[in-house]
Amino acid sequence: MPEIVYPPVIAAARTMFRVLDLKLTVEGSAHVPATGGAVLASNHVSYLDFIFCGLGALESKRLVRFMAKDSVFRHRVSGPLMRGMRHIPVDRRAGAESYAAAVTALRAGEAVGVFPEATISRSFTVKELKSGATRMAREAGVPVLPVALWGTQRLWTKGRPRTLTRRHTPITVLVGEPMSPAGYPDASAMSVELSRRLTALVDRAQREYPDRPADPADRWWLPAHLGGTAPTPEQAAALDAEERQARTA
Repeated sequence: MPEIVYPPVIAAARTMFRVLDLKLTVEGSAHVPATGGAVLASNHVSYLDFIFCGLGALESKRLVRFMAKDSVFRHRVSGPLMRGMRHIPVDRRAGAESYAAAVTALRAGEAVGVFPEATISRSFTVKELKSGATRMAREAGVPVLPVALWGTQRLWTKGRPRTLTRRHTPITVLVGEPMSPAGYPDASAMSVELSRRLTALVDRAQREYPDRPADPADRWWLPAHLGGTAPTPEQAAALDAEERQARTA
């Protein structure tokens, strides 16, 4: 099937990067296989993460099919784009269907992007991972690649106003070495190792990030353990629980 929508969207995103003069650092792209199925498992700090995670696969000329909540597909603007790029909708009330669609895509040789934390991390640290990424990799017999993103939260994240016109923001994308399912006894053990590797990559991205807040009031985008004012993981978990309760009500 010809790619009619995805390439123009990538071109538009690259134009936006140039206009905003974003300082992009992408490392580890060579780890993404040029052919065959693969799961790209990324940390999640921004609503824009799928755009930047996909950059890690461009060197291998891969188009990543991201799993995203189904409400994005129902939106009158984003919906046609998401369907045109053949991303995979996730209905949390019918997760088995989304999971099966992802496994089918992987077996067909697609690269599938997953955010195994399930929601944006308010603390900007790696939350507990869901096992779906490793389970689908094992079922399809494909590798998992951890992907660390940093800096994207400064553009648009949960609980903060959008700053999509912010210029000169450094953005870091680090792609880790592939993890073969054959090297782990089960999906749970693989998820533990994925969490360890993803946390190490995020820590590295944070340590090597070329920018620091000039104004103490701008420390909101740094995690608490680095002197920032973002919620601690415990505070973030409490906020997430309040949000779920409010949504249920």
